[in-house]
Formats: sequence, C-alpha cells, structure tokens
Amino acid sequence: MTATMTDTPPPAAPKADNAGPRSGRSVGQILMIVAGALLLVAAVRVISGSDQLTSEGQVSAALSLAVPIGLAGLAGLWSERSGVVNIGLEGMMILGTFGAGWIGWQTNPWLGLLCGIGFGVVGGLVHAVATVTFGVDHIVSGVAINLLAVGTTQYLAKLFFTEGKAADAGANPKQSPPVDSLPTFDVPGLSSGLHSIENHHWFLISDIAGILGGFVTDLSVVTVLVIALFVGSWWLLWRTPFGLRLRSCGENPIAAESLGVNVYRYKYAAVAVSGGLAGLGGAFLALVTSHTYLEGQTGGRGYIGLAAMIFGNWRPGGLAMGAGLFGYSDALQLRNGGETVHALLLLLFVLLIAMAGWKLYKKALVQGVISAVVAVAVLVWYLTTDEVPSDFVGATPYVVTLLVLSLSAQRLRMPKADGMRYRKGQGK
Repeated sequence: MTATMTDTPPPAAPKADNAGPRSGRSVGQILMIVAGALLLVAAVRVISGSDQLTSEGQVSAALSLAVPIGLAGLAGLWSERSGVVNIGLEGMMILGTFGAGWIGWQTNPWLGLLCGIGFGVVGGLVHAVATVTFGVDHIVSGVAINLLAVGTTQYLAKLFFTEGKAADAGANPKQSPPVDSLPTFDVPGLSSGLHSIENHHWFLISDIAGILGGFVTDLSVVTVLVIALFVGSWWLLWRTPFGLRLRSCGENPIAAESLGVNVYRYKYAAVAVSGGLAGLGGAFLALVTSHTYLEGQTGGRGYIGLAAMIFGNWRPGGLAMGAGLFGYSDALQLRNGGETVHALLLLLFVLLIAMAGWKLYKKALVQGVISAVVAVAVLVWYLTTDEVPSDFVGATPYVVTLLVLSLSAQRLRMPKADGMRYRKGQGK
C-alpha cells in the first residue's frame, strides 16, 4: 500500500533527542563556521570596497527585517513539532497586522501588540479544529485560512477605516490611521564605542564591531522579546517533559498516547502558540516596521518563514540563521541597491568553489562539475560588471533563499508524523 500524507506511522516509542546518534554540530564546529564566515565576509568587503556589507546600519536593518520571518518560522516549528503542518501562517500574520493596527490606533501600541497575538491565536485555533478535531487535510486547511484571512481583514478594514474618526485621521480601506511607536533604545557606551571602531575600517575588527553594533543600536523592545522567545522555545521544547511529550506527538502520536500523553491537547496547544507567534510577527510589521496596518504588508513572509524553518531543520538555532540570512539579503538590496549586491557575487563565487571541491572530494562528480562551472560564470559576471541590474536586485533575497534551501536539502529530517491524520484510540 502506498503511503500518503494522511497515513499514520507504525507504533514506536518516542525518543528523546539524546537517544541514538546526534545529527547536529558541536559548539566548536559552529564557532569555526561562524569564524570562517566572518573572515570571508571581511575579505569580500576589503576586496570589493563595499563597506556597507558589515555596517551597523546594514545589520540593524537586517535584524528588523528578519524578526517577522523568524517569528513565522518559529510558529511553524511549534506546529510541525506536534505533527500539524501549518501552511496558514501567512493568514495568521495578516490577522495579526490588522488586529495590531486596529486596536493599536484606538488605544495604545502595547494593547495593539496583544491584540495582534490574539488574532493570530484565533487563526491557529481554527486550523487546530479543522485538522485535529475534524481531520481535514493540513494543506487544504492552511490554504483556506490564508484566503479567509485576506477576505476577513479586507471586510473589516472597509467597515472600520472608511468613516468617522478613522477617515478623519487619513485611513482608507487599505490602511489604518498611524499608530504610536513602541520604544527603542541603544546600549549606553557600547553602541557609540562599536560605531567608532567600525569607522576605522580595520580588517575583521571593524567588521565585527559593525555587526555587534547593529545588535545594540536602535533596538526595539519587541526584538528583545523575540530573542527571548527563541531561547525560551528551545529550552521548553528540548529541555522539559512538556517539550518531549509535544515532540512525541509529532514523531508518533500512537506511541505517545500509549504512554498516557493527551495528543489532542498537545496539538491544540502547539497550534494555538503557533498562531500567536505568527500574529506577533504581523503585529511587528504593523507597529514597528510601518507604524500602521497596510493591506498586503506581510508580503509572503509566512511562506518565507516556513522556508527558514526547513533550512533550520526544524530547530530554533538553524531557523534563526535562515531568517537572518534572508533579512540580511533583503536589507542589502533595499538600502544599497545594485553596487553592494554586486559584492555578493564574489562571496557566491567563493561558496560555489568550496561546494565544488567538497562534492568532488565526495566523488559526486556531476554536482561538483556543475558547481565549478556556475562559479566561473559568477566570477566572469563579477569581473565584467560594476553593479547588478536593478531588475535582479529585488529578487536577491528570494534567490538567496532558494540557494540555501538547495544546499541544505540533504541533511533535513522533518518530524515523522508531520502532516499525518491521527484519531484518538487509533492504536488500540
């Protein structure tokens, strides 16, 4: 019998992450990778003369652009670790943008933030009812939520933003009135000191100073909250009995039920948290990025968050790296245009050469030769041009996302029961 998305896997005891061989990298390996990446980017900056690659402003903008994507990815991680595929993240983010813009304008941005989370939770619960209780296909339910969220917010925007005080404040069916800003801050002393070191343009030292400066300058309080959510999610899901039970629902719900786990309850909790995190990502866009609700302002970030989650192998650390990479490339093309994006071609050449060497070492001749040929083509492009055409600049973050997903595809392992239909008592 051919396995389908809704088949249930055979019973097996759920395992903790420390059971069996580990697939992750050690702390030493991660530090070596980070150090190598810093050296490579610093060298590209010096060779290309593009100081914006590691500037404080670039990193600060990248962090701001990465936060909503990271929240969408973290939302997907919570849901899929419990075995529920959540394609509806985009719709839950849309609900969060509207809730934050609407309540934030009427009251204050803090209540708007809470309302954005609440609207996302509602979307998550709708998805949980459809998939967990009624057994609807997860993809169908997620797509339906995305469509429902667009229609609902458009209707509510026309209802609340086209007359009365809202219309007097400049609102229209596609935009809410402006919302007060949430506070931002610099780390005293550290921010100015790192900025001074960055301005010397020393090799590696100034690069590190610029990168660190982006994390301590003009920092939103919501960004600090999001960093805490990443750390807290890692601890809760991988270091507590609650997390082990939730992950067992995504690995094998029948075995989890046989050990006394209320699978329905854990799936509901995970998908509700998923919706709240996605709603928070939408609220960030409305309250921190643009200070107003705008129709279509999510711009597909829910889907990109899912891509970042897959790149991160369903783990918070890798997910944060994937979101940061997309945010960095997006900030690069928004702030600096074709000249700075042109410097990425040199970086891409080095990475492709390294991949070609690795593939040839592993006797994967076809992949190695293709990587080498593409690397030569990229080098020729870099040497014969001064900047990337504007038509290609806007596609930079999406091309980067596709590249990193293709490079990481061989080491991915999703939860075994992810997307599979489960019924209580099925294993009896």
